[in-house]
Amino acid sequence: MAHIVILGAGIGGVPAAYEMREVLGKAHEITVVNATDYFQFVPSNPWLAVGWRTRPKITVSIGQYLKKKQIGFIARQVDEIDAANNVLKLQDGETVNYDYLVITTGAKLAFDEVEGSGPDGGFTQSVCTVDHAEKSYADFQKLLEDPGPVIVGAAPFASCFGPAYEYAAILHHALKKHKIRDKVPITFVTSEPYIGHLGLGGVGDSKGMLEHEFRNRHINWITNAKTTRVEDGKMYVDELNEEGEVKKQHELEFNHAMMLPAFKGVDAVANVPDLCNPRGFVMVDEHQRSKKYPNIFSAGVCIAIPPVEPTPVPTGAPKTGYMIESMVTAIVNNIHAELEGQPVESKGSWNAFCLADLGDTGAAFVAIPQIPPRNVTWFKKGKWVHWAKIGFEKYFLYKIKRGVSEPLFEKWALKMMGVVRLKK
Repeated sequence: MAHIVILGAGIGGVPAAYEMREVLGKAHEITVVNATDYFQFVPSNPWLAVGWRTRPKITVSIGQYLKKKQIGFIARQVDEIDAANNVLKLQDGETVNYDYLVITTGAKLAFDEVEGSGPDGGFTQSVCTVDHAEKSYADFQKLLEDPGPVIVGAAPFASCFGPAYEYAAILHHALKKHKIRDKVPITFVTSEPYIGHLGLGGVGDSKGMLEHEFRNRHINWITNAKTTRVEDGKMYVDELNEEGEVKKQHELEFNHAMMLPAFKGVDAVANVPDLCNPRGFVMVDEHQRSKKYPNIFSAGVCIAIPPVEPTPVPTGAPKTGYMIESMVTAIVNNIHAELEGQPVESKGSWNAFCLADLGDTGAAFVAIPQIPPRNVTWFKKGKWVHWAKIGFEKYFLYKIKRGVSEPLFEKWALKMMGVVRLKK
């Protein structure tokens, strides 16, 4: 009997556990280790940050549902991975041995790379975690009492831009409902070279469509923006030209600011010798397997993939749910193959699917593969996307509670595109 340990209980880790149990049956032991005792549906955080959701609506106490599938669960932080001896060292001194380790931790939020940023000791908010979204909502309530300038955007080296676009548009709509939008100028400050780049080099006419949405909402923007530091109520931004030279320096005042940070690998993962690149992301081969440790696999935000293209201000490539889902399936199939004495052959398809809510409408895109050139580029907008994301949220949380494994992101991507089958 092999012991498979899955490190992380997010959008990659929990489905990985369910799929692993379904494929391996009861012949092997599966354990999920996570720093908290709950699953959080991160795509809903921009709604929570304006009070359109509450914490109980987008989190699930995951242990009881894993137990129903005979999957072990440990809700403690991992302080160290002893990859040479196949051991996890937990925060309380306990150890966990493994035969295979699947790393789906997500990322460390690198607020420290921009002085004065972040919700814990800094002056900007975040929607990257449910805790941060709750803090952002508290700051939003202060904005309602004292309206003034708002900044939304993404810092240098950021790779997940979608939530920033969502939050800017959702915030616009929320302020309209409170009848104070006219008192709150919004500026979008992003490291992207243009609006709609999304870390993907754009998808279809994402540039034109998202610029149009911002114009309609009177949201100004600064691109190629290198945020250098933040003070209480003031952000300092260098706007670069295409050659990476400073074009203009901005001192932007704000009453409320939400800036997505750069990502790095979490410490326990980043500290494993020869496992990660310099920013702490796990280096994997085409089978999602560590290039150094053959019994370690990894999927999701925590893996190393190159940026789509060089940009004046560094940007990363996002790891969307569709892409993560395909990585997880490849890992499950590869571990199963190895346990059966078969060659490891499965590969992730690395496709992108995104439903972005814009408050009273939305934008959806599918990019296959995620990194261009692409076989499929599909980008649409409309109020139906707003309702589709709400439906996706409810369905995903339902499946988490039911313990059902299925290619949910792919299923919805195909449904959005109105096709029955798409060859990968």
